[in-house]
Amino acid sequence: MNRDPESWARLGRALRSAREGAGFTQAELAEVANVSSRSIQDAEGGKVPTGRRPYTLARMAAALGWPAGAVDDVLDGAAPPGDDGQDIPVQVQVDEETASGAITNAMVRALDNATPAEIREAVRLAVDALRRHGVISETDGVQPSTKRVNP
Repeated sequence: MNRDPESWARLGRALRSAREGAGFTQAELAEVANVSSRSIQDAEGGKVPTGRRPYTLARMAAALGWPAGAVDDVLDGAAPPGDDGQDIPVQVQVDEETASGAITNAMVRALDNATPAEIREAVRLAVDALRRHGVISETDGVQPSTKRVNP
């Protein structure tokens, strides 16, 4: 594993730049990537791991839209995704009804003792978080039409 402090500092700067470019706070990225805020702080601070490379780096990179292997590439001196004109995945928007349905179905399957009210509240919170991150548009489930209307 690469233990060069400058390589880790470069990775930290790239992760911070990507996070800020995506409009995430450290806490929001931690939530989306399912890692701790401390993991985000350590990575962005360029902290060189004392043991093996933290598994959290791949989760952060994926949440930022980086392709698999990008962390290794940056540590090896390559430009971060998006800095050299290469394509990076674009987050697709979904409508609120689709997202709500998927979240509700997952919760019903996963939780035995949740009440309908608890499931509705959890779905509402999840949909609000997805809306804040641009996954669901701000149109409250009404998507603009792309069809032309003849006058």
